[in-house]
Amino acid sequence: MTFAAHLRRASSGILERLPGRVRSEVYVLALNIWRTDADDRRPYVDIGHNTESRYRAAADADPDEARWNYAHWILEGFDRLGHVPEDPVGGALWEAEAGRLGLWYDGPFDLARRLDDAGVAAKADRLRAHFQQTVIALARDLNASGTVARIFGRPLPIVVFDMDSPGWEEEATTAANPPELITEFLTYYNG
Repeated sequence: MTFAAHLRRASSGILERLPGRVRSEVYVLALNIWRTDADDRRPYVDIGHNTESRYRAAADADPDEARWNYAHWILEGFDRLGHVPEDPVGGALWEAEAGRLGLWYDGPFDLARRLDDAGVAAKADRLRAHFQQTVIALARDLNASGTVARIFGRPLPIVVFDMDSPGWEEEATTAANPPELITEFLTYYNG
């Protein structure tokens, strides 16, 4: 199995386990990219969402801000996939894939090493970009395959974030979704 196939299978399972009452309220899914200890060799994605109830509770100040700014969404309690202890299969597949691509490097992670060693920096940048593209492809596939519509009864926008790449979410979310699903998000984002 490839790392991308693992993400597709596991994320579908995560979404299917959401209770029906939550599914009916979800208006947006979120794929949030993180790295354990800022190490590009240890990326993961949490499979999040926001609900109409959460939106209504946060909409007092600015409704558009509450609806589309991640800071107002449900932020905790999501399953994580990738190079994290709770996903040992994903971690092994990620390491193998990074190795096949010639991107893996050994040794302890140290931000100074990443900044001072051009070879490590280049591999780390390529690892980051590869993981980001894999997550964009995951989001695209979840809607294109009909998985989201099957689970939620309708297609949903999937916002893709990378907490270490501020501003990248517009580019990533645009690449990950059919245009009609993200009109409101882009209006807010570009407004």
